Parts: sequence; C-alpha cells; structure tokens
Amino acid sequence: MAEPASRIRPRKPVGVDTTRASIARVYDYSLGGKDNYDIDRSAYQQILEVAPRQGDVSIMNRRWLHRVIRYLAGTSGIDQFLDIGAGLPTVANTHEIAQQLNSDAHVVYVDNDPVCNAHGRVLLEQNENTHFISADVLEEGTLLGNSDITKFLDLDRPLGLVLCGLLHHIDEQFDPVGMMREYVELLPSGSYLAISHFHDPGSLDPELHALAKELERRFTEKGLGSGWYRTSAEILEYFGGLELVAPGLVQLDDWWPAGPPLRERFPEEKVMVGGIAYKP
Repeated sequence: MAEPASRIRPRKPVGVDTTRASIARVYDYSLGGKDNYDIDRSAYQQILEVAPRQGDVSIMNRRWLHRVIRYLAGTSGIDQFLDIGAGLPTVANTHEIAQQLNSDAHVVYVDNDPVCNAHGRVLLEQNENTHFISADVLEEGTLLGNSDITKFLDLDRPLGLVLCGLLHHIDEQFDPVGMMREYVELLPSGSYLAISHFHDPGSLDPELHALAKELERRFTEKGLGSGWYRTSAEILEYFGGLELVAPGLVQLDDWWPAGPPLRERFPEEKVMVGGIAYKP
C-alpha cells in the first residue's frame, strides 16, 4: 500500500525510487508511456478498478492543455509560459504547441522530480527558448520569485501560468488557496492562469460524487498518496478572484472543444474540470 500523504510536510519527490509510485510515472503509464515501473502500474490498477477509462481522462487532460496553449499563444498573443508540475515529457508538449504558433515563444517547465528534470533537459537541450528547472510549487516566496526561473521570463510583460493536473495533488495542509493567491498577486497585468483539477460535483450529481470520493480514497490511500477531488467553489478559489474566460470552469471537453462530441462522455471524464482566468 502506498504511503498516505503527509500532514506534516510535503512528500519528497520519488525520483528513481522504485518502491514508491510516482505521480509523473503513473501519468506517463496512463498515456501509454514506457517511463514507469511495476509500483506505478500497480497503483494505477487500483484506479482502473473503479474508473476503467481513466486513461481517457489523461488523454482528455492533454487535449485540454493543447487547446489552452493554442488559445494563449494564438488568440491572446502570450509569448512566454511557466508550466508548473510539467511531469515527464510526452507527445506534443507545451513548448511544441506554443512554438507552432510563435517560434519565439519562451517556455519554462518546472518539476520537483529529478527524473522528470533529467528527461526534460535531454529533450530540450537543442531548444534555446525552452528550459526545464528543478523547483517545487510550494517553495517559500513562490516560483515567480525564484531567480533560476525568472531569468528566463520578463515579469514586466504578460505570461501564461499553467498548472495542469497539479493542484489536486497538494494537501489542504499546505494551503493551496493561499499559495495561489500569492502567485496571482505576482503575475504581471495581462497574464493568464490556467488550471485543470479533479472535481467533486457534490449533491448536484450523487453518482459522480460517489465516484469522485472513491477515486480520491484510492489515490490518497492505495495509490499515489495524493489526489483530492474538490468542489467547483473550492477550485474557483485557486484563481484568486480573477475573472474566468468563457465558458468558465467546466468539464475539460466543454472548454473550447475542437468540434462536437463523437461519443458519450465516460463518468470518469466528468469528474475533472478546467478553466482560464485573466489578470487585468
């Protein structure tokens, strides 16, 4: 059984430890990647027992990220991005999408897992506009005050701050709302904040609420040691009072979809939401 999330301090990054499941490696496995171990696949099986289409959730999350980056780099003219909790590089990463629309776009990836950083640096060593930095979203002062990161960004101009599937792995003990309030305060005017997060619809949908609570139990107690499903009201607090871009905080495939749905949405896909907010 995985170690439950600490209520005293953040769990140390897993790195190459093959006795603990890794968030990045489990996500890699769910996307069909090969950078994972038996412990990661075992943790993921715990999820598949109640959410057999969880792999589609991971794919949906990537689709959402791609649309978000296209919106920011294209429609909104954002040319610098800070992608926190980037994980292991996979197909069509943030910089690839952004630089398709603007070859001069700068992207800084951040992760606290040394394996992610090693893979990231190898992938990006030929791209002078893209950087992979080892740091933790919970560090004091926020990453927008970290000179290793900000030397690659111009904080006098708008940027896109992306937290794709990260905040639901942060325990309430560490005050993610207060943390995000600091990030929002430091964002330059004209910036955007993009967040995707596991969702608990509560009494609005009892069946999905039950699924969310069981998935949360398996993530936190039997799998990764983290993975909380929060309500819309709780997730909205992470945007620090900023106004959300239409259509607001919605199920991921409802955010600027590429076209009409080709099939009915799986239940596990309905318990993840995302949105983008603008800082005037």
